[in-house]
Amino acid sequence: MESLDITAQNVERIGALFPNCVTETVDENGKPKKAINFELLKQMLSPDVVEGDERYEFTWVGKKAAIVEANKSIRKTLRPCVEESKNWDTTENLYIEGDNLDVLKLLQESYLGKVKMIYIDPPYNTGNDFIYADDFMRSQKEENQQMGMYDEDGDRLFKNTDTNGRFHSDWCSMIYSRLMLARNLLTDDGVIFISIDDVEQGNLKKICDDIFGTCNFINTVIWEKRYSPQNAVQWFSENHDFVLVYAKNKMLWHPQLLERTDEMNARYTNRDNDPRGPWKAENSTAQGGHGTKSQFYVLKAPNGKEHHLPSGRCWLYTEKVMAEMIADNRIWFGEDGNNVPAIKRFLTEVKQGVACQTIWNYEDVGHSQDGKKELKALFPEAVPFDTPKPTRLVERMLKIASEPDFIVLDFFSGSATTAHAVMQLNAEDGGHRKFIMVQLPEKCDEKSEAYKAGYKNICEIGKERIRRAGEKIKSESPMTTQELDVGFRVLKLDDTNMKDVYYAPDDYSQGLLAGLESNIKEDRTDLDLLFGCLIDWGLPLSLPYFSEQINGCIVHTYNDGDLIACFNENVPDSVVKEIAKRQPLRAVFRDSSFANSPAKINITEIFKLLAPDTRVKVI
Repeated sequence: MESLDITAQNVERIGALFPNCVTETVDENGKPKKAINFELLKQMLSPDVVEGDERYEFTWVGKKAAIVEANKSIRKTLRPCVEESKNWDTTENLYIEGDNLDVLKLLQESYLGKVKMIYIDPPYNTGNDFIYADDFMRSQKEENQQMGMYDEDGDRLFKNTDTNGRFHSDWCSMIYSRLMLARNLLTDDGVIFISIDDVEQGNLKKICDDIFGTCNFINTVIWEKRYSPQNAVQWFSENHDFVLVYAKNKMLWHPQLLERTDEMNARYTNRDNDPRGPWKAENSTAQGGHGTKSQFYVLKAPNGKEHHLPSGRCWLYTEKVMAEMIADNRIWFGEDGNNVPAIKRFLTEVKQGVACQTIWNYEDVGHSQDGKKELKALFPEAVPFDTPKPTRLVERMLKIASEPDFIVLDFFSGSATTAHAVMQLNAEDGGHRKFIMVQLPEKCDEKSEAYKAGYKNICEIGKERIRRAGEKIKSESPMTTQELDVGFRVLKLDDTNMKDVYYAPDDYSQGLLAGLESNIKEDRTDLDLLFGCLIDWGLPLSLPYFSEQINGCIVHTYNDGDLIACFNENVPDSVVKEIAKRQPLRAVFRDSSFANSPAKINITEIFKLLAPDTRVKVI
């Protein structure tokens, strides 16, 4: 019920003439809006250099807030969910449900510098993508206006439509903070692959240059995602996406060679039954201007025929070397001995692999429809995901990333294509790659095939795909996949295991004090506390552990003594002494395990005597 906003209309008109002068800002109420960069507009209208500060940088509204958000501490934990896991006791794979920003923060200690490869397929910001509603200087009122969806934990999501005044800024802030944290997890010789389309490719490239450094940019891969043109388009039919590739340290990461194809090897034959195997004929001359005097001569074949150099050419080898090559049967004169001499290049002497190129054709790595077909094969009742990547695309990344024994992280895991690709490639080459999938439990649209098939959120789709894909892989090759790890431990992001005790003195009551006799929330199990300790102490979350009874108490031993924990009430000295005798690296008890302060002091003395190198913690 307002009149026309003339200023906004003028901004649009200037933007039509000078699109580089339109920027994003906020009004006096903090509401995002489009604005004009007047300094740049002056320069656009001036034939001379306009005075002012200049520096090379890439920034947007909310960039500083995104950095603050990435560095902000949280009071959350990861709670194990054994009933939704597969092969909980033996698997080394993880599936984590929750906002990936918080999850990446929690993984900073346990997986700092331990992830060899990261692949993410983040929202492309098409205008219909749901963007995580991080705190990038929005007021609560603004936040509520943009909310379009909630996850299962009540965390807000919004659709980043192109009418939003901070359409690009919000996306940049979202991805920036997550990439900051992700970089910390990479090994020094680690690599990250990021799928993206034209809408944010330019911005993403600048963001990655900012975070990883321009010196660590490897290349931009062009993936042919469609095999036929789309005629019902207004401009061009887009048949490609991009994959940005960055190393943590370019000088330390070297891509693996890809396998030679049958077509490449078929070029090598053995026309003279040479015992050294197949070979192919290569030209024995070169440009004459590049040769020395010793490379210009008349070549006499074993049958006596003389071979004269073509005009402007010279032999690749000197006369002496050529004679040695002929004696070693490395020069081919044809079956009758009269052909132009050719060099025999043996298959065994060439690199047993090929360097990865920057254009990935769909014949080699699959296309979008392949991704859907793969899901259809696993979910014949309904395809529960609209835009899955083909597993062959991710397999290509896995092959060139490193030797086949490393940790792979995907914190926009979607339908879990990455997990599927890891299991498939491990089955093919006997590798021991482990995956960590992270996905927000975003609700499925009630009108979608997924919802109708019984999947309430994306995480349910991802977990079920891993289950079905793993069984399918093992059934197809039962003899070679008996030891294949197709399981995963499910962990879910939740609030801290500890009760909130931040009260002013006047807020305390007798009832409140009674409720704080234990500082641990009532709904938390021993397993919750154990994994909370793993996160606090920076231990990997996929290692084996066992539980046993000692004098009526349950004692948990993680990874053969990396940590031993007992969370029972009133733990007797005999149990404490037994744990100390095992000399774990770390020992954990809960505060209520001991009747009073002297009892707590006593455990310290026991460990000083029996296990002086053990770090003891009471939670």
